[in-house]
Amino acid sequence: MEGNGSVDMFSEVLENQFLQAAKLVENHLDSEIQKLDQIGEDELELLKEKRLAALRKAQQQKQEWLSKGHGEYREIGSERDFFQEVKESEKVVCHFYRDTTFRCKILDRHLAILAKKHLETKFLKLNVEKAPFLCERLRIKVIPTLALLRDGKTQDYVVGFTDLGNTDDFTTETLEWRLGCSDVINYR
Repeated sequence: MEGNGSVDMFSEVLENQFLQAAKLVENHLDSEIQKLDQIGEDELELLKEKRLAALRKAQQQKQEWLSKGHGEYREIGSERDFFQEVKESEKVVCHFYRDTTFRCKILDRHLAILAKKHLETKFLKLNVEKAPFLCERLRIKVIPTLALLRDGKTQDYVVGFTDLGNTDDFTTETLEWRLGCSDVINYR
């Protein structure tokens, strides 16, 4: 019977600790509710104004991105265009492609979807036959290659499909994850 008494005592101690923890949580919640109850009209108005200002700023940023060609996946015609496009946007994904390369068409499909989803990034494509100097400078040898740029500088490359599972059937989400790894899109 002595063993049973220590179990009862242990249960009682545990129960008391649970009650104390519950009281602490309850007191904390009561304190937070009291703070919310004490928020005056002026503070609510201030919070509302801050939220509206943040929404206006986000909308303004979105309009600025759209005016710079974000939100669509488009072809640029020359190396000169490449430098101009990269200069005016913080984040750029550029697909270096060739018309005769089947895998480039697979990337095109995924990039068109991501361009609409990630307005913070400009999505471009450039035919390697129109950009020999740039391909040499960026050391692009495998087609397709994605150059991932931030602030006008190449940060990373996605060369072929190696980083995408080494398959033609990779998902848009896989490519999105890979671009997010290089912080060229806002990926969650």
